[in-house]
Amino acid sequence: MDVAVLVSAAAGRGRARALGETVLRELRAAGLDPRVLPATSGAEAASRAREAVAAGAAAVVAVGGDGTAHAALQAVAGTGTPLGLVAAGTGNDLALALGVPADPAAAVRALAGDLRAGEARTLDAGRVGDRWWATVLCCGFDSAVTDRANRLRWPRGRRRYDLAVLVELARLRPYEITLGLDGESRTLPATMIAIGNTAWYGGGLPICPGADPADGLLDVTVVGPTTRRGLVRTRPLLADGSHVAHPSVQVFRAARVQLSCPGVTTYADGEVIAPLPVAVECVPGALTVVGAGPATIS
Repeated sequence: MDVAVLVSAAAGRGRARALGETVLRELRAAGLDPRVLPATSGAEAASRAREAVAAGAAAVVAVGGDGTAHAALQAVAGTGTPLGLVAAGTGNDLALALGVPADPAAAVRALAGDLRAGEARTLDAGRVGDRWWATVLCCGFDSAVTDRANRLRWPRGRRRYDLAVLVELARLRPYEITLGLDGESRTLPATMIAIGNTAWYGGGLPICPGADPADGLLDVTVVGPTTRRGLVRTRPLLADGSHVAHPSVQVFRAARVQLSCPGVTTYADGEVIAPLPVAVECVPGALTVVGAGPATIS
């Protein structure tokens, strides 16, 4: 049984690459025939994975974080070819949501067992145009921070993101966003909007705590206008999902969401998706997964 394997060289500060041989060894021990797909970028990884799926690969295994899973998703979504995850990144939000074992060897054994038994689960996936995503799509303050961090050349690592937060806090203002929910449109001021197929983003923050990737709907968390101090004070509530009870937060559910606001970019699975306006849809059953436990809701 041929299995395509995407290994991110950068994920987890090199942890995924270090685990590569362990993953291959475990796959071979399970009677599978793994083939590593060479790639130096997310776009190349997605392209290689598409070629493997077209050639009949039994599954695509993503060894890395959410960026690696996102690349693999572009190849498997809507095809019936299953996705297996080995969490080895800085952020592993999809693996967390799907109940994938945190131990890499256990994760490989779980997905290999499902493949041998012919067992898999089907879940929803989000889509913007021809771009698929699996966890959370966001815009507003968080996407502005990511935009800023991507433009900074100093400092390096996590401190660059921290600096971007400080810069964007100094410029904090509500966005006038037109939000469409299954055809019903409204314009409202918002600090940020997060659309969740699953609950977590940003390395384990349950921004959409009630999101269920098997209900055919997207959870939409809208954080209304707030002050700098209010945003800083509210952010710790994300740790347990209690922010949704805050007076400035509204939660909606819809199968199709439209967003429009000049100068705002959307991100999903931690990857840049598109500038607004966008139409976001939930595609029921688009994603097939192996090696996952029960889908987790925060």
